[in-house]
Amino acid sequence: MEVALGLLVLVAVVCAGSALGRKLNVSVPLLLVLAGVAGSFLPFVPHIELNPELVLVGLLPPLLYAAALRTSLFDFGSNRRAIGLLSVGYVIFGTLAVGFVVWWLFPEIPLAAAIALGAVVAPPDAVAATAIARKVGMPRRIVTILEGESLVNDATALVCLRAAIAAISGSVSAAGIAGGFLLAAGGGLVVGLAAAYVLTVLRKRIRNVAINTSTSLVAPFVAYLPAEAIHASGVLAVVVTGLVMGTKAPSMPNGAARLSQRSNWNTVQFLLENSVFLLIGLQVRTIIDGVQDDSLGAGRIWAGCAVILLAVLVLRPVWVFPATYLPRLIPSVRRADPAPPWQFAAIVSWAGMRGVVTLAAVLVLPAELEHRSVLILAALVVVGGTLTLQGFTLPGLVRLLRVQGPDQREDALNQASLMQLATSAGVARLQELRTDNDPPEVVAMLKRRTQERGLAAWERLGRPASEAATPSQRYAQLRLAMLEAERAKVLELRRGGEYAHEVLSEVLDRLDVEESMLDLSLNELDTSGEGGGEGIARPGGVCGHLESARSPAVPRDASCADCVREGTTTVHLRMCLACGNVGCCDSSPGTHASRHFEATGHPVMRSIEPGEDWRWCYKDDLLG
Repeated sequence: MEVALGLLVLVAVVCAGSALGRKLNVSVPLLLVLAGVAGSFLPFVPHIELNPELVLVGLLPPLLYAAALRTSLFDFGSNRRAIGLLSVGYVIFGTLAVGFVVWWLFPEIPLAAAIALGAVVAPPDAVAATAIARKVGMPRRIVTILEGESLVNDATALVCLRAAIAAISGSVSAAGIAGGFLLAAGGGLVVGLAAAYVLTVLRKRIRNVAINTSTSLVAPFVAYLPAEAIHASGVLAVVVTGLVMGTKAPSMPNGAARLSQRSNWNTVQFLLENSVFLLIGLQVRTIIDGVQDDSLGAGRIWAGCAVILLAVLVLRPVWVFPATYLPRLIPSVRRADPAPPWQFAAIVSWAGMRGVVTLAAVLVLPAELEHRSVLILAALVVVGGTLTLQGFTLPGLVRLLRVQGPDQREDALNQASLMQLATSAGVARLQELRTDNDPPEVVAMLKRRTQERGLAAWERLGRPASEAATPSQRYAQLRLAMLEAERAKVLELRRGGEYAHEVLSEVLDRLDVEESMLDLSLNELDTSGEGGGEGIARPGGVCGHLESARSPAVPRDASCADCVREGTTTVHLRMCLACGNVGCCDSSPGTHASRHFEATGHPVMRSIEPGEDWRWCYKDDLLG
């Protein structure tokens, strides 16, 4: 009964805290940590001991798998150097550097134990980095690097921790450490690929949605347990499996299973990652009480913990800036990947929040280790300090440095262009498959519905919803009202007992499916007007600038000269139709196309990306 009540309260607090954080526009992870800290000092809240095995085996694999499912394998691969330098290089550097700082502060603690603490506090937390990075609206490349780092760095840190614990008992060698790293990395990679292959084959053959979804839910443990059994990195195996499965999922059959997997993993991830932050806060009182009687003295312990936190904060930029710019001294690296602006490195340096893995890992230290409670408190101070200092100030730093996140209008344009290409492919396939025996009205209906979906994507680029509802938006509103009446009629007939329960359930399920699609459509249309109410008109808008704009030839090997001169990255290319100047889009760090309009007043530009032929009038906010 107590366990059930505890789980109920945990879920209730997580849901209430998440809702409150979103309403107040406060970071949900930080709010839940503070709620946990307050709860740990309340007399009626029972003592909750954080079981390290529960976190490292029960919570970490599904959390990493859920994050890996949403991570692009292609983006991960294109940023592999930066991710590798952070997830492997920085963790090893941080482990040794923090270890020697701890040993210098507390000579009574063995060096191996100090290095073990370094391994514990070295890896930033996957959940904290992802939650705050996406909320802040950082550039996509920074988010990709942070997510990639947080997916892999736990594997490196846990291998370092194993080696340090082995050194505490005196049974370790340099060859053993090197062999452990090779086994962890190679074994984790092989097991992850094997698990992804087996799961992919199974899920392609399973048509039942419930069984298919259940197979997805056990996937992280299918990868984790065999890897740990052979002393490889279970964390790395889970990440590899998640990356591969996330890449292959869209091409698998059974769309209902894909939707079910996405919905269930969203729920699992929401509950686990928010519960993790609440659990962190609930450990505070217990950990503080544990050091009261330590022989090192309370003043010295707290001062040492503050210095350790300072070292953790300082060591990250000490590694990040050289790791960002030194490799680009090599000409081939610089040509393939020009150096990002220093603001990018500054943000990555400050996005180093630690989380529950740090607390769980420090509890793995041997119980008989002298001054173990001091090491646990130091880990807690690092977790709380980074979550508070970096978590609260990171949004302000991003605004101060004027780093722009993804441009919503640019994304909407690209989404509409992509949808248009997909629609054209669908219509072309229809023309190939149609026969003389096909009823013309069926072919016309298929073509009309397909084209309407493409037009709906363009409508998301329209004027703010306050001016007038788009056709697709009005359709969704009217259809929802009709569905409400249809459902009311079915429920009325259910009360009469004239129809079998199975028949009624099937009809209600069909209505729910259609309503969920309309809800998604309305949500997308509503959010397109966020950000100050700026909108983009759908095709069909007419203005004198678009009508009179000439169409100069697109230069061969076009590039943004301003990006080349400033050393910034170009995302998409836009060409001014007045003078032919080529600039980068608003998703690029330089936003040189918009800056060209501001400097010259030339109103119309066009996309010169392959497959795109739309034009845009800056003055009238019209697409042509």
